[in-house]
Amino acid sequence: MGMKNYSTLIIGGGAAGLFLAANAATEYGKVLLLERGERLGKKLSSTGNGQGNITNARVGEAAYFSVRGDKTQEKQVQGYLARYGRKELLAFLERLGGLFLPDERGRYYPAGRQASAITDLLRYEIASRGVEVQTGAYVQSLQKVGGRYEVKAKMAEGVRTYFAENVVVCTGGKAAKNFGTDGNGYILASAFSHTTTALYPALVQLKTDVRHTKTLKGIRVMDARLTATVDGKPVQSLTGDVIFTDYGVSGDAVFRISSFVADKLDSGKVSLLIDLLPTVEKEQLLTILTEKQKNYPQLPKAELLCGILNNQVGRAVMKRYGEEGLSAVVDGVKGFALPVLGSLGFDYAQITKGGIPLAELDERLQSRNAEGLYFAGEILDVDGECGGFNLQWAYTSAMVCLEAIEEKYRSKI
Repeated sequence: MGMKNYSTLIIGGGAAGLFLAANAATEYGKVLLLERGERLGKKLSSTGNGQGNITNARVGEAAYFSVRGDKTQEKQVQGYLARYGRKELLAFLERLGGLFLPDERGRYYPAGRQASAITDLLRYEIASRGVEVQTGAYVQSLQKVGGRYEVKAKMAEGVRTYFAENVVVCTGGKAAKNFGTDGNGYILASAFSHTTTALYPALVQLKTDVRHTKTLKGIRVMDARLTATVDGKPVQSLTGDVIFTDYGVSGDAVFRISSFVADKLDSGKVSLLIDLLPTVEKEQLLTILTEKQKNYPQLPKAELLCGILNNQVGRAVMKRYGEEGLSAVVDGVKGFALPVLGSLGFDYAQITKGGIPLAELDERLQSRNAEGLYFAGEILDVDGECGGFNLQWAYTSAMVCLEAIEEKYRSKI
């Protein structure tokens, strides 16, 4: 097979790779996108429960993290978002013919609530720009040979070699390997002496002590107030749904709070406190229960919370705290404690916490060790809250890389 030459080669057809390819100007030379799977944007098409939560009204606030807690890095991310933020992303997608609307929590979705529609818009644009796409191409090696990059990809028919002046690694992390993300990008980066921070599954269900929740499997508590503590100190509180499972807890509140504790599960004592009635004060609840007990002396203790909580949840609270008196019951309703034993791991996680530190790249997300090598998206040690923040980062980081590459070509003209 003949060897092909490109100005820019993108490794990975996930969100970051697609955003890059759909914005690439082919007048500066041929652009190639290599995707190991049989179709582009498989993970993107399933995002937001398949509804496509693409960004968030709160983008630009402190919604992004680094495993190292590096303030310089977090400030750098905010600088990128100021240039390529929510407005720029939405304007770009609307230019492609999409319509995106926010929900009551500021999460932006396609009007048709179909994540695959975002992938389709990007595919159409990539095709119209004349960007070459090769699926079923698993990149096995990346090296610099005589001033350009040699990329070897394993295809069904054998190994094919490509050459490019610039390479952007958009391989994702190692979360959800059913979408083809197994950490291969970190191996490619290590050939250029890049390191990877400790990696943790984030936006993931949590395993908890289930002694007090065995009877609650499948029950959803709407709009609970969830607080995560590490070594007894609160680290984050937020409101959302909590679903009890046979292994612990799930639901959007759990996914969102997992980002704050993912890297603490091995080293710290992590607990969740569930306020089952966040809009009701303790005093009000105590008054109601005292009156109820007085008015219905024959009422079985297990049923005291009937009409106040889901019956099964009420019985679980009474079984756990009922012997200690009404004050303990109220405390249990307002802070049902569950020690966290771990998470469901990378196979179930939506994103990877950790990755290549920004300190190893210049301000254009180019490798400090190799000119023309860039990184975008989840492979970097930047992760956002649940709610469209990680797809926003995919776009933002892709555009930072693309701007740098195209500036080099413009300066030559």
